[in-house]
Amino acid sequence: MTEPIVENIRLGELAAVADQNKAYFDAFCKFLKGHGYAELYEFIQDKTERPLRVLEEFFSDRVVMPPLLDGVAKEYPAAKAKWLFLGWLLRDAPEQRLKPIVAEFKKGAKKVESVVPEILNKLRIACGRVFKDKGHWSWFCMREVMIDRLEGSRRAKKGNLYENIVREVLTSLFEKHILKLTVHEVEEKIEGETYDVVISGANGQLLMPVKTRETMGGGHAHIFTRDIFKSIQVATKNGYEVLPIIVAESWTGDLKELPCDDFIFIKKNPNQLADVRAAIESEIEKRLKLFQSLSKK
Repeated sequence: MTEPIVENIRLGELAAVADQNKAYFDAFCKFLKGHGYAELYEFIQDKTERPLRVLEEFFSDRVVMPPLLDGVAKEYPAAKAKWLFLGWLLRDAPEQRLKPIVAEFKKGAKKVESVVPEILNKLRIACGRVFKDKGHWSWFCMREVMIDRLEGSRRAKKGNLYENIVREVLTSLFEKHILKLTVHEVEEKIEGETYDVVISGANGQLLMPVKTRETMGGGHAHIFTRDIFKSIQVATKNGYEVLPIIVAESWTGDLKELPCDDFIFIKKNPNQLADVRAAIESEIEKRLKLFQSLSKK
């Protein structure tokens, strides 16, 4: 039995990405200096109407910024990068909390393009009242905030990464054994459940939910377990064959209780990309007969 990894692997990776994003922070501070602010703190604490005009200018196409990277070091689109950066800077969750608010404000807005700057300006004022110390607006503090926000982005991207790996492994296996099976390029939804990998053949379809978890225990562990069980139950209820893939170093769920005939459980940290990929290849190869049964007419 391999020992659990004590080192927080993802922390080093996230810190490295955050450090690359310092160029974006510096460029924003330089942009503010061009509008008469000696430092970020002055902009945050400005009680006039000027910051709103500055924010409107920032979101225009005239302002070109360096790349802002997500949790797996991929570039965000330029417009989205501006939105995310300012949301993080102002200690908020732009996609999860602010996006629905923006949508509501846009319904009755005379100038739709002014909604985002206006909301962020209100947030700037409120945030400035809470974080009054100049040190709260340094790169040192922003780096901590960014690492935290990038982690959520990374979890989502990592999930997509393993879905693509499974598709690649399956496609390679089917080509090797000349199986007439199609690996769908997109996920499929059934009763609100998402099935990351779908295989179609002459004898039907196989759904393969791919679930990964880095941490141990906690409330989210219960949600993780519930999601696995529900995805299997919905698939079988609708007459599909299902083969879940679970990648988790320490998952407390009872594998024997999974409501399916077979499953792939890889007891490794998802951050161990090469090791996990090798394990996925091995486990999928072992189920060649299952795939052959789907392919036969």
